[in-house]
Amino acid sequence: MAFTTNPIKFGTDGWRGVIAADFTFERVSMLAPLAAQVLKDNYFELTGSNTVIVGYDRRFMAEDFAKLAANALQEVGFDVLLSECFAPTPAFSWAAKAHKALGAIVMTASHNPANYLGLKVKSAMGGSVSPEITQQIESLLGTTLPAPEQPGKLDLFDPWNSYVKGLQEKVDIRKIRNAITSNQLKVYVDVMHGAAAGGIERLLGCAVEEINSDRDPLFDGGAPEPLPKYLPKFFRTIKEGIQKYPDSIRVGLVFDGDSDRIAAADGEGNFLSSQILIPILIKHLAQSKGFTGEIVKTVSGSDLIPLIAKLFGRDVFETPIGYKYIGDRMLKAEVMVGGEESGGIGYGTHIPERDALLSALYVLEAVVESGQDLGAIYRELEQAAGFSAQYDRIDFPLANMEVRGKLLDSLSQDTPQEVAGKKVKECLTVDGYKFRLEDDSWLLIRFSGTEPVLRLYCQADSMVDVRQILEWARDWANSV
Repeated sequence: MAFTTNPIKFGTDGWRGVIAADFTFERVSMLAPLAAQVLKDNYFELTGSNTVIVGYDRRFMAEDFAKLAANALQEVGFDVLLSECFAPTPAFSWAAKAHKALGAIVMTASHNPANYLGLKVKSAMGGSVSPEITQQIESLLGTTLPAPEQPGKLDLFDPWNSYVKGLQEKVDIRKIRNAITSNQLKVYVDVMHGAAAGGIERLLGCAVEEINSDRDPLFDGGAPEPLPKYLPKFFRTIKEGIQKYPDSIRVGLVFDGDSDRIAAADGEGNFLSSQILIPILIKHLAQSKGFTGEIVKTVSGSDLIPLIAKLFGRDVFETPIGYKYIGDRMLKAEVMVGGEESGGIGYGTHIPERDALLSALYVLEAVVESGQDLGAIYRELEQAAGFSAQYDRIDFPLANMEVRGKLLDSLSQDTPQEVAGKKVKECLTVDGYKFRLEDDSWLLIRFSGTEPVLRLYCQADSMVDVRQILEWARDWANSV
């Protein structure tokens, strides 16, 4: 049986591939030195460093691939700080900046299914590298770096200590801890068998109810993505807490496989995506913490975000989808918070990187300082903005990349003027095709850059309308 190996191609955040088919020891040992060389070409003048951070999450053989990458870097003359344990990807981004390194290389496939692994490249500033830098890496594929006069050094380090200390300084840890230990606040944490395991307890210095803490490279047969379909145990646990702790404020937190994405649940067990969390965070950071700066959202972000930003006198800057665009904006302007609908949220007072554990701390701080359930905070914001809407997204697998090309041709040559019986009043092509409809609902159609997947996003007045519009989009894709 013949297998087709997909080319190495960087997507919105790194390169990912199926283990043993695409993601192999041979390819990682070839790619890691090239990535390090591009980091050196771009950041040596800034850092004067020869060091690269290498880290990993809890995926199958992630630590083996990390050790292989570290050895490959050492052989071509780079000094390496190799993590002695798994940790969140943001911890390695933090380490790159804290150690004044050239950057970081992290073995993770983030939220992808269990058969995937990946390689993320982080900059010296502590965030995702730009598309220009990933293009430079891709342009070197197939080349070999010259052998150095002597190999580089390799040292182990603990990625948690400095990272935890840095995050603790950003919130009132004592106030959150006191609320938990006095039973005013009950915190449920689903780490989805990923790299956030133990993270909240490290940060708060007290026990919380953490589920799916064990290492399971199969992720219960699903994927470590903070979506409702993968969270039955999480919701069940929170519902049980309603009976056990009726007088406590209950908060649920969910982290993806490498802890750069977050979702949450309120005290009744209602799922809260980052479309809901970002408005809550805007209020907390602007009103309670007095942070300044603009709000950055992606084209798939909720329409509520600019309305809440306006309430607090903040400008909004919109980017294509992909946190690297938000991170890039953070390097050019004063940003209070930037986020994407898939759960990545970051802060201008931190590194230019999405960070789920820091987001969790801010969420807990917002709840403790307000004394309110997350759902109540959000409903108040909707009322203040005079806005209420529902949102959903589906990923629609395509047969192959040829089908993807046909759909793209159809969108460009025969752009729909009507969607689900509603006239299109505006079509934006910043990233994919975003159709603003006559009733101000919207549909975004875009494609994965690395796999045959169609991504459909919708916001409308009701979930019935959302489902009708998404069903229309699915039928349209099947008809082309």
